[in-house]
Amino acid sequence: MGSHATNQHKVVITGVGAITCMGPDPQSAWAAMRDGVSGITRLEGDEFSRFDGQWSAHVAGQVKDWNPADHIDPREAKRLDRSAQFGMAAVSQAVKMSGVDFSAMEPERAGVAFGTGVGGISTIEDGHSILLERGPKRLGPLTVPKLMVNATAGNVSITYGLRGPATAMATACASSGNAIGEALETMRRGRTDVMISGGTEAAITPLCVGAFQAMKALSGNKEPAAASRPFDAERDGFVLAEGAAAFVLETEAFAKARGATILAELVGWAASADAYHITAPDEAGRGARQAMTWALEDAGLKPADIGYINAHGTSTPLGDSAEVAAVLDVFGEHARKSKGGTLLMSSTKSVHGHALGASGAVELIGCIHALREGLVPPTINLHQPEEHFDIDLVPNEVRKTPIRYAMNNTFGFGGHNVSLIVGRYDG
Repeated sequence: MGSHATNQHKVVITGVGAITCMGPDPQSAWAAMRDGVSGITRLEGDEFSRFDGQWSAHVAGQVKDWNPADHIDPREAKRLDRSAQFGMAAVSQAVKMSGVDFSAMEPERAGVAFGTGVGGISTIEDGHSILLERGPKRLGPLTVPKLMVNATAGNVSITYGLRGPATAMATACASSGNAIGEALETMRRGRTDVMISGGTEAAITPLCVGAFQAMKALSGNKEPAAASRPFDAERDGFVLAEGAAAFVLETEAFAKARGATILAELVGWAASADAYHITAPDEAGRGARQAMTWALEDAGLKPADIGYINAHGTSTPLGDSAEVAAVLDVFGEHARKSKGGTLLMSSTKSVHGHALGASGAVELIGCIHALREGLVPPTINLHQPEEHFDIDLVPNEVRKTPIRYAMNNTFGFGGHNVSLIVGRYDG
């Protein structure tokens, strides 16, 4: 029996928010995932055009026409890096959807756990340019508060008066998965009744794009909608994206007591490490396998209980192969298409690209809607799956089927692996 069956405090999701390249809210994000409409566009910006001809990456999942004043207080926005602006906007949407009134509860019973891979990288790059061109006396007093990895977590705590645990997770692309898992643990222990969690990232900057292309990690495909192609034989790297997603988590008892609308139940999670290589995944997927196995145990579920996996699926040759190997190992014949397995796995990164530390949170939105609507979002651009990828990868078309439990995988540089499991809430 897994720990889920013995946990005293069930944890449910009552609010969702999102700012992504697919649109400025979670509804538009889900619509794009469901319909397979790509949010990837040509890489744009004066900061990139000044280096014309030096970019091997040509596309990205940029949040276009971003005006933070449409989402958060303009005075507050000036004190935040783009990454924290995304995070605060997503949190604002999630809190509004949940209807939770923090002023009506003990502030020590609410907290925040938020993830990001690199934090305020734009602030770091801008500050470094000012230092070199104009000297240290020209640096602004808000440079440090804007660049901090914990900027979103701290500002959420201040804005909503949350005096419970407030923490920031930075485990590269597993950051938001880690944050949501840690928030779940805090509530299971009975420390809090409500947690705000999720992840944010705004790393489409010259330094980050240049550094990733130096690693040959980015796709060189010039066709925006066709560039991110997880599990396809012609995949050639990931498409960098930005954005944020946030959730309001509550204990079931607290949510019911206030009459909240419950969207889904967060039933289990686990984290593991590859202990293998700082950027490459373990080719056999041993760390990923361990995270999925422990998450199932934590939820008190068997592999056959999972109907859908939203894969990490970044569109890199090594990463996709390692994840498929791990899933086949954990789920066995339930996953093997050739054996009549019914497990469905897709990568919505094919639509929205890879938002690094925010990716797990963004993709959890797809899992929640898959449970609620019985619709599994597709992997677009999947025309030639590799022969040994013996899983139904939901190519190109949404699939209608009831789902009781869904798993979300996120794996990060450093060998960090996180698996989350959400369940349909039937009251």
